[in-house]
Amino acid sequence: MATTAESRGVRHMALNGGIRGGRKLRRGVTGTAIAAATMAALTASQAPGTEMAHGAETGKERADDVQPDRTPGDDSYHTELPPLESPAPPRSSPDKPSDSGIPATLLAAYKNAVRSVNASDPACGLRWELLAAIGKVESGQARGGAVDKDGTTLRPILGPVLNGSGFARIHDTDRGRFDGDRRFDRAVGPMQFIPSTWARWGTDGNGDGSRDPDNIHDAALAAAGYLCAGERDLTSKAGLNRSILSYNHSQDYLRTVLAWYEFYRNGTHKVPDGSGVLPTSPGAGGTADAGKGKGNGKENGEGSHDGPGSHKPGKPGKPGNDDGGGDSPAPDPETPTALKPVLAGELSAYTGENFDDRARVRAVNSSGKAVEGVRIEYTIKGDTGARFAGGSREATATTAADGLSTAPLIDAGEREGSFTVTAKAEGLGLRAAKMEATVEPKYTFARTPGGPLKAPVNSKFTGIKIDLAHEKEAAGGVPVTATMIGKDGEENTEGPFFKDLFGNEDRSVTKSTGILGAAGVLELPAVHTDGSAGTFTLRLATEDGSTFDIELTVTK
Repeated sequence: MATTAESRGVRHMALNGGIRGGRKLRRGVTGTAIAAATMAALTASQAPGTEMAHGAETGKERADDVQPDRTPGDDSYHTELPPLESPAPPRSSPDKPSDSGIPATLLAAYKNAVRSVNASDPACGLRWELLAAIGKVESGQARGGAVDKDGTTLRPILGPVLNGSGFARIHDTDRGRFDGDRRFDRAVGPMQFIPSTWARWGTDGNGDGSRDPDNIHDAALAAAGYLCAGERDLTSKAGLNRSILSYNHSQDYLRTVLAWYEFYRNGTHKVPDGSGVLPTSPGAGGTADAGKGKGNGKENGEGSHDGPGSHKPGKPGKPGNDDGGGDSPAPDPETPTALKPVLAGELSAYTGENFDDRARVRAVNSSGKAVEGVRIEYTIKGDTGARFAGGSREATATTAADGLSTAPLIDAGEREGSFTVTAKAEGLGLRAAKMEATVEPKYTFARTPGGPLKAPVNSKFTGIKIDLAHEKEAAGGVPVTATMIGKDGEENTEGPFFKDLFGNEDRSVTKSTGILGAAGVLELPAVHTDGSAGTFTLRLATEDGSTFDIELTVTK
């Protein structure tokens, strides 16, 4: 099924990357870059125990670069293999159901989809027999061709509930529009797309103005576009293997699809819709044991949603945001089970500066391997002025081939304090990763003389000196603004004051620290008192936001 699920057979098409509803030219100027991106993506998406080897010098795929997969239990698709005998139909009854018989509507959909893709991308070399093989393995050719005249399945074909029990845990992304489940996602339709994948790859294959994963014309064209995405060349063994593995990263799945692919290439025939051979193994679409047209309950993952008409999805929503876009799909990584902060300690920066380190997390699967293509939402939480570039508290970044996602730079702002950066996997129910961050004042202040400062009314405070330092070094030539403030932090209108050159009251002055023999020393002018008694605050502030408060007590 086309999902981004765990290793038990639901590891399919990725949540991020790719094209939306159509093919783009890809063998032109940008071919090299797209090829590199595609290869990097595919290499990063291996199942446990799988290695993707490359030529050491050329970087090109080798025919033997797909190694055995040691992940057990890929049971979310039909596992029976084709018979050994010739696939040719009996001469006396050409419409008699046989393993080589493909329902008429599905056969037409496969051929039309490949014709459409190969018209714009002949270098891919996709054959319709590959779509037929995948359709056979994923849904038993839509339950033996149980589709209406428009190619829409008569009843929903749903994969297992992706609630983390034996499969990936993927919370609902479509409000149940396609799969009827508002808690968790499920793969949908004859080609088994999860809703979030369909939002990216869904196409209108029959020109009816909608994109319906339950419609074989739409689903076949979407699958064809995915299999041919990027620089894939399905005429080579390695390219063919990679394409199939991108749909479901399982070696058992690869072998099963290849077996049907070769079987269909040796000969097929058209059979009436609804008369195709049903699978005997459990999987989406039901089994022969369940009876023609009947689902297989929990075994095939359909459960209570398997009711007539319950699959009508209406118009699908707009595709999700591509992170980088282009023709290369995310390589169908294993579904992540955890986000791990990469930083050894907490983030820290001085006021007025950018953080040197960035918030980073790595998405990993249950085996601890990196997962590519996961969209991460970063959020700054806390009462500070820290913001991502552009002044926002939120930002997104997608995991790369090493599973690493790096948030944009954070501007510390002008307020010291602590905050938290949370990282969440978009559309997945994973526990958020949290990274603590601190904004420290860039400058430290030391006052002389020490002790309380007191003066009577109608007098003055004199001789106040401040030593300003940055990282324990004297900070010379730094402008410092001294302001008499009230309880609201704004400039006061009564109490102590400075005098300007003309002897007028001034409750805010700016001076710079010394730069030579008195480097880092700020000598404040006299602070005069009026007839108001009480405790007042003189706040010193540098341009970066470092502050220092001095308490002045005026007595009667």
